[in-house]
Amino acid sequence: MNIQGRAKEGLTYDAIVVGSGMSGGMAAKELTEKGLKVLMLERGRHVEHITGYENAYKNPWDFPHRGNLTQEQLKDYYSGARAGFAKSEDILPHFVNDVKYPFAEKRRFDWVRGYQTGGRSLTWGKQSYRWNERDFMANLEDGHGVDWPIRYQDLAPWYDHVERFVGVSGQKEGLDVLPDGIFQPPMEMNCVEKEMKKSIEQKYKDRRMTIGRAAHLTEPTEEQLSLGRGTCQYRNLCKRGCPFGAYYSTNSGSLPAAQRTNNLTLINDKIVYSVIFEKDTEKVIGVKAIDENTKEEIEYFGKLIFLNASSMNTAWIMMQSKSSKHPNGLGNESDQLGRNIMDHHLAVGASGTYEGFEDKYEFGRRPNGFYIPRFANWGNDKRDFLRGFGYQGAVSRGRGNTPPSGATFGAEFKESLTEPGAWSIWFGGFGETLPDPTNRMTLSETKDSWGLPIIEFDAAWGENEWKMREAMMQEAVAMLEIAGFKDVSGYNDKEKSPGVGIHEMGTARMGRDPKTSVLNGNNQVWGAENVFVTDGAAMTSTSCVNPSLTYMAMTARAADFAVNELKKMNL
Repeated sequence: MNIQGRAKEGLTYDAIVVGSGMSGGMAAKELTEKGLKVLMLERGRHVEHITGYENAYKNPWDFPHRGNLTQEQLKDYYSGARAGFAKSEDILPHFVNDVKYPFAEKRRFDWVRGYQTGGRSLTWGKQSYRWNERDFMANLEDGHGVDWPIRYQDLAPWYDHVERFVGVSGQKEGLDVLPDGIFQPPMEMNCVEKEMKKSIEQKYKDRRMTIGRAAHLTEPTEEQLSLGRGTCQYRNLCKRGCPFGAYYSTNSGSLPAAQRTNNLTLINDKIVYSVIFEKDTEKVIGVKAIDENTKEEIEYFGKLIFLNASSMNTAWIMMQSKSSKHPNGLGNESDQLGRNIMDHHLAVGASGTYEGFEDKYEFGRRPNGFYIPRFANWGNDKRDFLRGFGYQGAVSRGRGNTPPSGATFGAEFKESLTEPGAWSIWFGGFGETLPDPTNRMTLSETKDSWGLPIIEFDAAWGENEWKMREAMMQEAVAMLEIAGFKDVSGYNDKEKSPGVGIHEMGTARMGRDPKTSVLNGNNQVWGAENVFVTDGAAMTSTSCVNPSLTYMAMTARAADFAVNELKKMNL
């Protein structure tokens, strides 16, 4: 049999991984290390680790507009820019041109994307937290969404596994709400943050302030060094791409690990839009793709399929994968595919300045902040909303003081900019969003340049999120005032919409019943058990902590299960 003049055998692999981001990279690593021949398909361009980070070593004056975006760029990258992520020249190459790759909105959705090798693992915030036991039971407790088919204990050994490989710096705290992991030495808080920690913990017995748990190497292991990774240089230019391999990305970690097995084939510029469902065997046997540049259609074949294209694009692929057995889209007997869009709501908190420690300054540019774990609706704390929130923040010194004359130009003004300014704080909440089937994406009748339907979003924050946001702002103001900050001001940006947290989740949720979910407890698609989904689409609820570590742990667990089932000839 020939496919576009090519032998089918030459396009057949043990496993196909769609997407090269956080979960796709982990899937490729785990499957290749277990001996499978794996094809990784990435819809965007290739970015080679180190040499592909074109802006990594540039100075501010090396950019045509000193880092600012032109009006044309703001128009082309409108979604990433309005969400606050695609916001400067130096990192723009790692974000998607929203005009070239369009989507539609019934209600505003800030879809932030990165189509290249590594996906958004090149631009993520590196915050790496485990979910706690209650996070996996929240839906069951309060009746929202469906019950998770797994519990913390199911993921705990895989959290261990991933943390050892990735490298997470952090401080053990012994908290039920924020389980400890396997950490490299923590980064250090600065003098004002230490004072803030002391004040908050003296006043509030139910609150703890700790340094962020970040996927930045502070004491690399032999395995990490063998992959060419090194210690964090405190440049805080991470989103340009880290040539030192200090922060974890597909490009610096899972991809070289997979490549050294000689079991991986990476092909870029291939837009996977559907799986291939074979009617005779009632099995998925491969995927269909279109070449980004030539628009040539091509099919690839595999025994296992891992869909890791990100929450929205994975659901988009499954929606187009219709067959006699799956007439409503792959695994969509429940009609939940594309529904229950969730994200963390943020852009709410407080700011202020701090007087004192004028003789102190920071060393380097720490690419990490502090973290205050959830306390709302935990223990004896009861609120008029469900679930909870945490805080991330950082204290830093600005540059320059107003000269005595008040000049805003000239020699005296320039001289004033060489002096440190005041200490100030960014302090923002990250809140959990409830699953809601009316928050959804559908396939539009409008087609893109490749003749494929674009996604139309229809999602918004609910009443519970708005109630929570008021508490997030009020608590932030109170804590800063107690910690001695001045000019404290709360903020609650009501213009921000879902997507702004870049933690999209829920479009193909896990569950215990094909009538109410899309995936089972092993991340298998109901009715297509050789297809696995382990990116944000699989999530059944959101917790209030950053999700990437959980995606990777879930992926490693599913890959182990898949290979064992393949060996037993069950798939």
